[in-house]
Amino acid sequence: MSNLHIEATYLLETPMDPARIAAVMAGEQSSGTFVRVAGETDELRARAAAEVLEVSELEPVNEPSLESAYLQRKAVAGPYRRARVRIAYPVANIGRNLPTLAATVSGNLYDIGEVTGLKLLSLSIPQAYRARYPMPTMGIAGTRAQSGVHDRPLFGTIIKPNVGMRSNEIADLVETLCEAGVDFIKDDEVCANPDHAPISERIPAVMARIRTYRERTGRDVMMAFNITDETDAMRRHADLVASEGGSCVMASLNWCGLSGMESLRAYTPLAIHGHRNGFGAMSRHPLLGIGFDAYQAMYRLAGVDHMHVHGIGGKFVDAADEVESAARRCIAPLAADGTDADDRVMPAFSSGQWAGTLPRTFEAVGSADFLFMAGGGILAHPGGPAAGVQSLRQAWDAVAAGQSLQAWTSKAPELGAALEFFGA
Repeated sequence: MSNLHIEATYLLETPMDPARIAAVMAGEQSSGTFVRVAGETDELRARAAAEVLEVSELEPVNEPSLESAYLQRKAVAGPYRRARVRIAYPVANIGRNLPTLAATVSGNLYDIGEVTGLKLLSLSIPQAYRARYPMPTMGIAGTRAQSGVHDRPLFGTIIKPNVGMRSNEIADLVETLCEAGVDFIKDDEVCANPDHAPISERIPAVMARIRTYRERTGRDVMMAFNITDETDAMRRHADLVASEGGSCVMASLNWCGLSGMESLRAYTPLAIHGHRNGFGAMSRHPLLGIGFDAYQAMYRLAGVDHMHVHGIGGKFVDAADEVESAARRCIAPLAADGTDADDRVMPAFSSGQWAGTLPRTFEAVGSADFLFMAGGGILAHPGGPAAGVQSLRQAWDAVAAGQSLQAWTSKAPELGAALEFFGA
């Protein structure tokens, strides 16, 4: 039987001895319970028990991050000790089963009575376990090949208004964006199958414009249609996209779930654009939930090709170093011990992005392998969408030449207009 392990790293808070609570965590999520039971032999424990690898204490705090009725009943108070805990879970307990992987490394851990704070920070997955799951169909290399963009970031945008337009109106906007020179367009996460623009009508209307543009120019604009739905419906929607000549679908990861995304990946060769809306509910509290490193690992095992990382200097809560860390994790191999195949996924930046945020984004990623999506940064440019796209390309030219954006404006009027309008 396999002796492979998946290592999970946590931030723990408890008024008890952190080493003892780490042992409780390992037992709760593997072979043990609060008392030893019949059938729990030494051989079974040796084979199936999780192992605490590390408990590193941090500075304690005086107030609990989360309340616990269990501790109140026991009349246990602070100080509340914090520790970084690393636990190894036998792969044999899990098998090739993403929901069970999630249940093992998270599950009831958040409900343990002695715990006043717990966050799953990261997962270390061996290559032999990663190999049980599908690779991205396109990933970075395939997305570049599909779009024909090889020497710079992909510049994309989002259908705005978010929701409310009819199918023909969306098709008109997509045509405008194609002519403006975008590489990538996506639906908003709240526009999937609305009554005023049903998928059965919207996809053919939009793809007719994209095909016409493709045939005339040779440029293939990738459109990520939001097919978020129950699993059978997503399969039907993906079939429609493929039949119309599309190459990409989008799904809201947290609401479709790991099983839904696995099923979609197994069904369609289209690129899957993974939208993480709702992730803040899992991640924003420093002592509760799941960090991006662990989150992306599970959805990459599900087979997504693109992963949202928010944006630097945008409208959301993420600090620049959080966005940078997320992006760099996406463009690194998933397995802890490396991989012979390229399983990197394309980080997708959005949230208030425009030409002025591009230099810091490139610095964060450390390469041009990213999707840079500007909604208002393109559509609200004072010169119109074509000028908005041009401002992004000019900003990239400046970055590639090692020049400041301001210095580049003497030969880049669209960039200058963007700096004046959005920079203000």
